[in-house]
Amino acid sequence: MAAGHAAVDFYQGVVPALIPFLVAGRGLGYLAASGIMLAATLLSSVVQPLFGVLTDRWAMPWLIPAATVTAGAGVGVAGLFGTYPLVCAAVAVSGIGVAAYHPESARLARAASGTGHTRMGWYSLGGNIGFALAPLLTGPVLEAGGLGATPWLVLPALAAAVLTGPVVRNLATRTAVAQSAAPRGGGHDDWPAFLRLSAVVGCRSVVFVGLSAFVALYARQRLGGGTGGSSGAGTVALFALFAGGAVGTVLGGWLASRWGRVRTVRCAYAAAVPAVAGLLLVPGPALYGFAAVVSLALYVPFSIQVTLGQDYLPSRIGTASGVTLGLAVSVGGVAGPVIGLLADHVGLRVALAPLAALCAAAWWIARRLVEPAGAAAVAVAGTEPPAEAAGLPGTAGGPVRES
Repeated sequence: MAAGHAAVDFYQGVVPALIPFLVAGRGLGYLAASGIMLAATLLSSVVQPLFGVLTDRWAMPWLIPAATVTAGAGVGVAGLFGTYPLVCAAVAVSGIGVAAYHPESARLARAASGTGHTRMGWYSLGGNIGFALAPLLTGPVLEAGGLGATPWLVLPALAAAVLTGPVVRNLATRTAVAQSAAPRGGGHDDWPAFLRLSAVVGCRSVVFVGLSAFVALYARQRLGGGTGGSSGAGTVALFALFAGGAVGTVLGGWLASRWGRVRTVRCAYAAAVPAVAGLLLVPGPALYGFAAVVSLALYVPFSIQVTLGQDYLPSRIGTASGVTLGLAVSVGGVAGPVIGLLADHVGLRVALAPLAALCAAAWWIARRLVEPAGAAAVAVAGTEPPAEAAGLPGTAGGPVRES
């Protein structure tokens, strides 16, 4: 499941990696560049909760390989189009594939993880690795072949669909057997807590998606001789922003097992405030280090927020996954054009400065979050021993609901 997650989130990372090449090759401004991010995220995020509702009612394991191929195909044809609307349409198709993948995948991954925070963190780590690899692979491919080389980027999706398909079917079968023996119904759905969590996720989304869209261009300005210069500075900055998330995701699961999820979330957003400020204000190559620290701080709470959402809505795990994972990109995608429009008038540094304040807002809202009370562990036979036997605190998963 982690490997498949890596393949799908690779295509989320490809879109921001494409933007500098589209800016240089198609003569786009900041506003138009942010529109591409909006196309990749907005429709995807609208339909992702709908897929979550569907997976709460019916098991849909076939959706995972189909969605993976769709995500790759959209990106694969994006560089072949010479007109802006067609490029946006192609990345939107890729975004729909990403949206279709995550709710069902997160449901099965939570079932496979049992009661441990750390195991769900490994699933999220796969996505972080895909993000981090995207600029490293996309940059050289497009430097060598130009925008016409984007069809080569479909290969990871095809490989992932072939390799993970049998695993997904096996896990889906095991989960269905466990559900048939488990008592029906979940726990109490705590909608006020879930809405507060959603607000935190929304703040994080604007910060991370905003930086994803513009940090490569910002690094080119500061270190690479302008937006039309060498892509090396931008590629390194984007890699640092994504790679730090791999460490942050694993660290988040480890910290949650020791501190608790809510405390870990609060500390992470508190650390993100000075990290974003340093990224924008400290001169020179230190930008790369601050980009990695920002990523670390923003990804420590990532998988924790998914499991918290599932535990706040224990009878609607697919819906909770769709909303939390959808909000992780949607709000940022909508805010991207605002950042781009502001950058066209006052410059990138000033346009990105409010992101530090949003990290502070996420910390303030997270102060009102509480650990889900009285929720049971995910009941999936044969996936993990009870929390006490594993030396981990119980989580509030509840049985996967099947209507």
